[in-house]
Amino acid sequence: MREFYGVTLANALMLGTAQYPSPAVMQAAFRDSGASVATVSLRREAGQGQAFWDIIRDLGVRVLPNTAGCHSAREAVTTARMAREMFETNWIKLEVIGHADTLQPDPFGLLEAAEILTREGFEVFPYTTEDQVLAQRLLDAGCRVLMPWGAPIGSGLGLNNRYGLRMLRAAFPEVPMVIDAGLGLPSHAAEAMEMGFDAVLLNTAVAQAGDPAAMARAFALAVQAGQLAHAADPMGPRDMAAPSTPVIGKAWL
Repeated sequence: MREFYGVTLANALMLGTAQYPSPAVMQAAFRDSGASVATVSLRREAGQGQAFWDIIRDLGVRVLPNTAGCHSAREAVTTARMAREMFETNWIKLEVIGHADTLQPDPFGLLEAAEILTREGFEVFPYTTEDQVLAQRLLDAGCRVLMPWGAPIGSGLGLNNRYGLRMLRAAFPEVPMVIDAGLGLPSHAAEAMEMGFDAVLLNTAVAQAGDPAAMARAFALAVQAGQLAHAADPMGPRDMAAPSTPVIGKAWL
């Protein structure tokens, strides 16, 4: 398992904490999945009071505060500073949204905010696209983790640009990477891990499932299967059939 800013996670599954039918259902999802990180949006969850924060802390996992809903670098930086004070962590999932419909990251605002936050000692997890130029700029700014999207947030579409994601993974083999957003099925998570990504982060696919705890466990098993498959060095696709049964020694009639 890859390290994230010096921290080795026991489980490559990261879960969000929004949209669950109840706090009890959210707790069950974390318990049944064994997820090692909980992402929390300071802006979205602030209205739920101290009881909600106590529940998050009682999950016994690492908290990754999130600047979700921020549409400018200034807004994201302010939210990150507030999150560090509240959760006493330098970890921050940095989102700067640039498009209201697709929730695509704003590359310019993202880079600006990342530069400011890394200078202030934050350990930034930038929500980005699969663009290699932007990835290099974020690394140059001091980010040591990348979080490319699979598809638009909450869409459930899976891995929209498999070619781009494979090229990104290949271009920066030593950089820890988390596929974030757009995963809808456990098979999507398995595919991401098979491609060599180090973790997946999701929320909607679990929180809005008919049985969130069962779906969370399904994602956890899929992540493990994908990790094992990647480590086993899977065969590549072929254009032609290849017999699996040897033909040497077969009688030709």
